[in-house]
Amino acid sequence: MGFWQTIRQTMNFRSTPAAEDMVDPCFWRVDMHSHLVPGIDDGVKDSEQAVTCLKQLADWGIQKVITTPHVSRDWYPNESATLRASQATLQALANDNNLDVQIEIAAEYLLDEFFPALLSADDLLTFGSARYLLFEVGWAAAPRQLDDLLFRIQTRGYTPVLAHPERYSFYYEDQDTLAQLHEKGCLFQLNWASLTGKYGERAQNQGRFLLKKGWVDFIGSDMHRPNDISALGALFTSSDYELLRKQPLLNETLLQPSAPQSAP
Repeated sequence: MGFWQTIRQTMNFRSTPAAEDMVDPCFWRVDMHSHLVPGIDDGVKDSEQAVTCLKQLADWGIQKVITTPHVSRDWYPNESATLRASQATLQALANDNNLDVQIEIAAEYLLDEFFPALLSADDLLTFGSARYLLFEVGWAAAPRQLDDLLFRIQTRGYTPVLAHPERYSFYYEDQDTLAQLHEKGCLFQLNWASLTGKYGERAQNQGRFLLKKGWVDFIGSDMHRPNDISALGALFTSSDYELLRKQPLLNETLLQPSAPQSAP
């Protein structure tokens, strides 16, 4: 039994078209959150894993992958120059394997105590003409002084994009703060596997809440390894897939090549 047949039988979504019958299930065309540079963070470990992930994304209709390695001083102190150099390596890997996908590099920044120095130096990797800046916050507690940091990000000409807001447990009972962040111009990126239960029921419910509010600006795979493929694929037979189609997604606006990012 094939992969999609197994998914349909296991999850019993008989009324939803099978993904192999769809034309480009990833109608948003651009995946702007993943960890597909081998050996640089907690993402893929080698070129073989990277190719497996890129091939699946291309098969689903993704035309551009903006991969976003972690940047945090304590865990993944990746430097912008190193990340920029990885773009050519990953693009060559895709080309050598006949994958029709364009590769760009940005980053997922942790708002730790070292981030303000990167911001002050304009030493940040962004994507799109609006200089979208993907960031995450710590998992243990709601971030302090987030409003101030967002203001500083915006005044320096960046557009902040909060990675996977549906996964932060401190917002499960504080959805008003999410509303305030979005009203202040902080865009939201949803992990599409959140809608299939990969991160648990509460993250799934929060993701659905964001969809119903129309607050999902970007959809991203946040793919780390080939083992993620099954959970990601389940989206296309989920009841939330059509709700996703109604979102004001900005992914397709990223199809045009971004300007090269030079060192500060």
